[in-house]
Amino acid sequence: MSPVAAPSLAPATDAVVRRVVHKFGGTSVADADRYRHVARLLLARDEDLQVTVVSAMKGVTDALIDLARLAAAADPGWDERWHELRARHRAAAVALLAENAGPSIEWLDARFNRLREILAALAVIGELPQEVLDRVQGLGEVFSAHLLGHHLQALGEDADVLDAREVLVVDHGELGVDVDWKASAAKLALWRDAHPARRLVVTGFVARDRKGNITTLGRNGSDFSGAIFAALFAADELHIWTDVDGVLSADPRVVPEAVQLEALSYDEACELAYFGAKVVHPQTMSPAIERGLPIIIRNTFHPEHPGTRITAVSAGRGPIKGLTLSPDLAVLNVEGTGLIGVPGTAERVFAALRNAHVSVVMISQGSSEHSICCVVRQAEAARARDALVQAFSHELAAGQVQRVQLTGDVSVLAAVGDGMAGQPGVAARLFEALGRAQVNILAIAQGSSERNISVAIDARDATKALRAAHAGFWLSPQTFSVGVIGPGNVGAALLEQLHLAQPQLLARAKLDLRLRAVLSRNRMLLDARGVQGDWKAAFEAGAERADLDRFTEHLLSARLPHALVIDCSGSADVADRYAGWLAAGIHVVTPNKQAGSGPLARYQAIREAAAATGARFRYEATVGAGLPVITTLRDLVDTGDEVTAIAGIFSGTLAWLFNKYDGSVPFSQLVAQARAMGYTEPDPRDDLSGVDVARKLVILAREAGHALSLEDVAVEGLVPADLQQGGVEDFMARLHEVDAGFGQRLADARGRGNVLRYVARFEPGQRPTVGLVELPAEHAFANLRLTDNVVQFCTRRYCDNPLVVQGPGAGPEVTAAGVFADVLRVAAGEGARL
Repeated sequence: MSPVAAPSLAPATDAVVRRVVHKFGGTSVADADRYRHVARLLLARDEDLQVTVVSAMKGVTDALIDLARLAAAADPGWDERWHELRARHRAAAVALLAENAGPSIEWLDARFNRLREILAALAVIGELPQEVLDRVQGLGEVFSAHLLGHHLQALGEDADVLDAREVLVVDHGELGVDVDWKASAAKLALWRDAHPARRLVVTGFVARDRKGNITTLGRNGSDFSGAIFAALFAADELHIWTDVDGVLSADPRVVPEAVQLEALSYDEACELAYFGAKVVHPQTMSPAIERGLPIIIRNTFHPEHPGTRITAVSAGRGPIKGLTLSPDLAVLNVEGTGLIGVPGTAERVFAALRNAHVSVVMISQGSSEHSICCVVRQAEAARARDALVQAFSHELAAGQVQRVQLTGDVSVLAAVGDGMAGQPGVAARLFEALGRAQVNILAIAQGSSERNISVAIDARDATKALRAAHAGFWLSPQTFSVGVIGPGNVGAALLEQLHLAQPQLLARAKLDLRLRAVLSRNRMLLDARGVQGDWKAAFEAGAERADLDRFTEHLLSARLPHALVIDCSGSADVADRYAGWLAAGIHVVTPNKQAGSGPLARYQAIREAAAATGARFRYEATVGAGLPVITTLRDLVDTGDEVTAIAGIFSGTLAWLFNKYDGSVPFSQLVAQARAMGYTEPDPRDDLSGVDVARKLVILAREAGHALSLEDVAVEGLVPADLQQGGVEDFMARLHEVDAGFGQRLADARGRGNVLRYVARFEPGQRPTVGLVELPAEHAFANLRLTDNVVQFCTRRYCDNPLVVQGPGAGPEVTAAGVFADVLRVAAGEGARL
């Protein structure tokens, strides 16, 4: 019978009377202080009829079950546990009721003595019948209702305690508990005639069957009791009080950024609850659904918060309300050519599982009918596989069924929301988010209601998958586990830029670049939660010995949706790691030229790894610091243009030197000035050798599609062989030896109306060159700002008037900004709304 039979309890003239049922869980009534808090909360509400359903004190139900099992096993420890449990309730009564505690303590002692007699009998018979377990495990709610009810009475309130076993009649069937609404409503009407109080405290969880035997409503039974009595009392609302502010979009232990949901539909709440979200149990909602009763999930410890309202109609924006994970599952797959087009195959599969008492969590079958896949609980997986092998033994022997395959350690991720129905692209967004996070999908299921998309995934990817999907629907920020290598000039500038930009990126773009590791040549800092504030101080205080393997493991250990390495070193050893990182799905951003210009085999392995996994490899700052040189070249090539020549000045240091060199100051003194101003590398020979410029030319040639190596470039160095050896200071002391040679070259060039510039050139079919050349005074390269870089692209489209990219090409801040821009390009490619 429908619960709408209950409204006969309400007076006919009471159309505007506000009736509210409240249900409090075990954490809300854990001790005397919590009972007082609940009482204050209830008394602050002006309700004409207030019905409060309570659970046992936290942990009491489990303690009662353990007591019964210990006694049935003749374990002498049960007696001590009984004393502990009685002492806890007596102490709560004394603390709660003070001078009024006497009657309650006598009442509790009488019931605990009766419990002791039952336990002693169990110890004698040596077994635990279900009807005895039901009688014992429901006592916690009886004790709890008595304590709260008597506290309200001691405060002078018009309150009564209702033992649900006096009125609630239920049956247990295959689909759970079936309430006898007619009998329960009749018993409640009689009870109310004798107990007309405005405030009622009701025991949750317990009831009687039609034979009058004490029984329970099963786990989550107290919530179910709340919904049942809300129906029986024709309540306007059911408030379920717990220890959270409402229903969250995901498990906050996995997704700390989970958001609280203001509203859900009954259907959405059922879907979320089935997969383990902390929300009211679907069985609880059944009475509410039948009569359209709103359910509000509230926080006992934060009662001013409005909570989550569950009603018949969904509300709120976005197609997805929440995502949940169901762990400890396995995938069973029955596959064979003999299944195609054969009626009754699915029936045989599920009949075999039913006979083996295996519950099916999820089902998936392709339209080819070549295989049927289902997800079962890990604990039942072996039994399920054996049942299917036996059911299809003939077909397996005949080769009509090729295999019954079991895959363990599986989790199911479910995306839930009424807004998914009729909304194109929702599934695409989910799969795109999982794909970007390198999560493989084992099976997929979606019903025609379009309210739930479920995917089976490897349990090792579960946390990362949930975080990625949550971010993919913009329920939380796109979060990157970031590690920075090389906190020198450029690295330090980048870390400062990241720190300053983080608040704005979180607020504006929902992008969380979480700095979790910093590594130098000898030391590293690993931070599980992310470095906050002054990274230098943290690095000095907490750094340990550098270890690239541990650095990598740490970045991946958080199972965040994305991992990113920013390599600001110049190390070839670090560049050797790129292919492995990319193969593992770790994005790489770098100004390190070793990868782009080093051995061709390594470069090709890096590109292949990035292509295979979709992880992104960005290196804009390897050529022009913050200038969009590689981006421009990539756009040309990607749109079908053909590069016919590349030329430019690629070194800000050398650009400054030859822009300034007019003969008034010797060349060696200009180098010393540049070094003092921080324009050169610590060893100026690294700039003057021309190798750095050659590396940049190789990077550009490779980007244009040419398999060029550094050895292929003719490089004119500016340091004589006899100055290559020795320390930096010895070199600087002897550098004046080159002044005469440079002075003569400058004079010769001026005599021809030219200037000196250090230029790199590449043309397909000709040997690339890097060196000091004479250019006409009116040439574009002859009239740059002091440290400007310039790159000139001649292409099939830009043949008469080359495409030129020009701007500052030196300085840590500029280079760091170029690296940061690449980081943001990676983030945008992974779904950040930039």
